[in-house]
Amino acid sequence: MAVDYLVIVVYLAGMLAMGWWGMRRARSKSEFLVAGRRLGPAMYSGTMAAIVLGGASTIGGVGLGYQYGLSGAWMVFTIGLGLLALSVFFSARIARLKVYTVSEMLDLRYGGGRAGIISGVVMWAYTLMLAVTSTIAYATIFDVLFDINRTLAIVLGGSIVVAYSTLGGMWSITLTDMVQFVVKTIGVLLLLLPIAVVKAGGFGEMKAQLPAGYFDPLGIGGETIFTYVLIYTFGMLIGQDIWQRVFTARSDRTAKWGGTVAGTYCLAYALAGAVIGTAAKVLYPKLGSADDAFATIVKDELPVGVRGLVLAAALAAVMSTSSGALIACATVANNDIWSRLRGIAKAPSDDHDDHDEVRGNRAFILLMGVAVIGTAIAIDNVVEALTVAYNLLVGGLLVPILGGLVWKRGTVYGALASVVVGGLAVIVLMATHGILANEPVYYGLLASLAAYVIVSLATPATDAAVLAAWRERLAGRSPELASEPVTAPQ
Repeated sequence: MAVDYLVIVVYLAGMLAMGWWGMRRARSKSEFLVAGRRLGPAMYSGTMAAIVLGGASTIGGVGLGYQYGLSGAWMVFTIGLGLLALSVFFSARIARLKVYTVSEMLDLRYGGGRAGIISGVVMWAYTLMLAVTSTIAYATIFDVLFDINRTLAIVLGGSIVVAYSTLGGMWSITLTDMVQFVVKTIGVLLLLLPIAVVKAGGFGEMKAQLPAGYFDPLGIGGETIFTYVLIYTFGMLIGQDIWQRVFTARSDRTAKWGGTVAGTYCLAYALAGAVIGTAAKVLYPKLGSADDAFATIVKDELPVGVRGLVLAAALAAVMSTSSGALIACATVANNDIWSRLRGIAKAPSDDHDDHDEVRGNRAFILLMGVAVIGTAIAIDNVVEALTVAYNLLVGGLLVPILGGLVWKRGTVYGALASVVVGGLAVIVLMATHGILANEPVYYGLLASLAAYVIVSLATPATDAAVLAAWRERLAGRSPELASEPVTAPQ
C-alpha cells in the first residue's frame, strides 16, 4: 500500500498547492467568486462535469449498480439529463445576466429585492446540506486508505477542501476541479471499468451469474426513475452550485456547448458506474451494504499504484462537489443573506472595494467550511441529508426560477408565495411521511406551482421598467459590471 499512499499524498499536496496559486489570481470579487468569467470550452466542460459528479455519483452510482444492475445508472443519468437541459435551453441566458447568485437573478426578474433573502435562505440550506453530504463521504474513502476513525477522516478531508477554497476561491476550485476531472476519467472510466469487467469474467459471465433483472434498463422501477427526474434533473436547472459554474463561462456559447459536452460525459459516467457495480455483484455477491461495493472492488481487485489512482479518483469526485457546494454556500450566505440583514445590500454594479469584497467572501468560506465539517460529524445518513437538500431546492425554488425565465406574467408576490408554500409543504410532508418518501417533492412542487400561478394572476403585473431591464440583461446588452474584467475575444 506504500505506493498507493504516496499517490494519494502527492494528490492532496497538489490540491493545496493549487489553492495557493489561485490565491495570487483572485484579486477581485469577480475573480474570487466566478473565476473572472473567463473559462474557455475545455476548462468549462471539465470543471462542470467535476462538480456534478461527486461522491454520490461515484460511490453511490456503483452501489446502485450492485443493487439493481444496469438500471442503477438512472440516478447519475438524470443528473446528466439535467445538465444537458440547462446547457441547451437556459445556460446562455443565465451567463448573460452577469450576476453572482440565483437570488440576484430573482431580484432582477421580479424587482424590489423582496424575493432575494427568502430564496437565499432556501438556497443556503440546500448548498450547506450538499456540502455536508460530500464531506461525510471522506469517511468512507479515508477509512479504506488509512483505517482512521470517521471524525478524523471528515476533519482531514474537509480541512483540505476548506483550505484551498478559502485561499483562492473559484480560481483554486477551477484548477483543482480540472485535475480532479482528469483523475476521475483515468481512474474510473479507463482503469476501474475495464478491470472490473475482466475480473468478473466479461459480460457473458456476468449475464450467466446474475438474474435477468440486472440487465433490464427499467429494473429499478418507473416511480424511482420519475422521482430521480424530479429531484436531480430539475435540481440541476436551479442549484447555486451549478449556476455559479455557468457564471464562469467566457461567453454564452461556451456555457451552452461546454455544458452539453459535460452533460454527455455524465451519461457515460452513469453507465460506467452501473457496470462496475454489476461486476462487483458477481465478484462479491453477499456484501453487507451496496455502498461498500466501490471500496471493496478497488481494495481487492486492483494492483498496487492503480489502486491508489482509483482511490484518488474517488477522492477527486468527493472534493469537486464539496468545494463547489462550499463556495456556493458561502456566496449565498454573504451576498444574499448577511449583506441584506445588515441593511447594506448592494446591486451587482456597486463593487467599489474589491479587496474588501474578496476578504469578506474568503471569511465566509472559512466560516461555512467549519460549519460544514461540524454538521458532517453530527450527521450519519448521507442519503437522508442529500434528500433534504434536493427536496427543499426543487420544492421551494424550481417554480419561481423557471417561471421567471419563461413566464412574463409571474410577479414578485407569486414568487414569494411559491417559495414559502412549496418550502413549508416539503418540510411538513418530510415530517409526516418520512424524509425518504416521494410525497414531499411531489406535492411540494405542485403546491409551489399552484401558489405561483394563483398569486401572480391575482396581483399586479411586474412593472414594465423592471421587465424591460430584465430583457436587456437577458439579451446581454446591459453594461459590464464595475467589477468585471473586459476581456478581448480569444
